[in-house]
Amino acid sequence: MLPLLILRVMFIKIASESDLPPTNEAKEFPCGDKTICVANVNGEISAMDNICLHRGGPIGQGVISGGKVVCPWHGWAWDPKTGQAGPPGAKIAVYPVKIEGGDVMIEQ
Repeated sequence: MLPLLILRVMFIKIASESDLPPTNEAKEFPCGDKTICVANVNGEISAMDNICLHRGGPIGQGVISGGKVVCPWHGWAWDPKTGQAGPPGAKIAVYPVKIEGGDVMIEQ
């Protein structure tokens, strides 16, 4: 018989619900040794890495257009649900988000 493996999902608080960006805006939040981009696209909250793969731009300082977060440096548009941008193979990490007791948490 094989041993039972139990995986525990860990969530870490990155902000309070009151700190979330308004609808159709993005915002940066520190999380340990990195920064996370939190996007509010039509009321749906998503979290992804904040560093654009093109030139290292701060994605969370960009604008939302067409449901994507557009890097302010050179215009790469990132899908906050998948972490993908237009160029083939361009993908950054996305993090499941939950809001509980007024805390915004992402899965680590």
